[in-house]
Amino acid sequence: MSAYILRRLLLVIPTLFGILLVNFTLTQFVPGGPVEQAIARAQGGGDVFGGFAGGNEDAGAADLGNAQSEYVGARGLPPEFIEELEREFGFDKPPVQRFFNMVWNYMQFDFGESYFRSIGVIDLVLEKMPVSISLGLWSTLIAYLISIPLGIRKAVRDGSSFDTWTSGIIIAGYAIPGFLFGILLLVLFAGGSYFQIFPLRGLTSDNWDSLSWGAKIADYFWHITLPVIASTIGAFATLTLLTKNSFLDEIKKQYVMTARAKGLAERRVLYGHVFRNAMLIVIAGFPAVFIGVFFSGSLIIETIFSLDGLGRLAFEAAVARDYPIVFGTLYIFGLIGLIVGILSDLMYVLVDPRIDFEKREG
Repeated sequence: MSAYILRRLLLVIPTLFGILLVNFTLTQFVPGGPVEQAIARAQGGGDVFGGFAGGNEDAGAADLGNAQSEYVGARGLPPEFIEELEREFGFDKPPVQRFFNMVWNYMQFDFGESYFRSIGVIDLVLEKMPVSISLGLWSTLIAYLISIPLGIRKAVRDGSSFDTWTSGIIIAGYAIPGFLFGILLLVLFAGGSYFQIFPLRGLTSDNWDSLSWGAKIADYFWHITLPVIASTIGAFATLTLLTKNSFLDEIKKQYVMTARAKGLAERRVLYGHVFRNAMLIVIAGFPAVFIGVFFSGSLIIETIFSLDGLGRLAFEAAVARDYPIVFGTLYIFGLIGLIVGILSDLMYVLVDPRIDFEKREG
């Protein structure tokens, strides 16, 4: 197993390199780079993208010969100012040199500072992390705590009316987009058209620092309830049906029939013999499920509930062309995803020692 883990760890390096290379190459062809964004802000435009629609044609014609006219909206600004921006952002160097400098710094976990926020990328990620961890962790735990018992129940009562109507509810919940369900929750329970039970925005109240530790815990869960429900609604279907199908496959096997023939109680058969084998794929996949909930779909949920998490951070950085944040978070999350893939394999071995990835590869 150690040789397999070593091979997987060594594959992390070329995989991360490929991810950074593809995304860095794509950004070279995207209009409205950091320099253009800074120019737009310096001129009070606020957004560079309006310049692509045309802008002031008379001003553009007057300065068409300017050496810096490649930057939309830069006409009328001193060339020295443009050159200083390029040096500040590192765009005075060739793309190849910039890329390998970035890779070398990232290997040392030096992600630099945001172009427009004057804060380190690591500090910014750590600042936004609690919101995303809250959504991912609680959504995953709730999904498992409900879906596994429900899936087992559905497998035991396969074909019954209970199985039918619960399947209908689960499929309906899966068909409803999380953001649409989040809006519905806001309208119903957060001061929309009906009840004012939960807060409308934020992860904590304004007076959170002055609260006692018990009140802080209550306040935290009060704020996180609706976002977690909205982000969890779509996870029930896949996990519940996966649990049900895993149990059904195991129940039909010979060892279960033998255990029943020996007179073992049904509960002992289910939880003493079937559970461990049936839950292999469900439990071992926990790290990957958590990371999936952690990263996917968080942007819309965070926007709806006014939560300042990693989803909004990544989106705002992409729009502003804040490349240190874009590539820094891409590197960090890519590394976490690859490590979690290895942990998932270790979970399989932990749950079922009969699995040997080295023999399978051989």
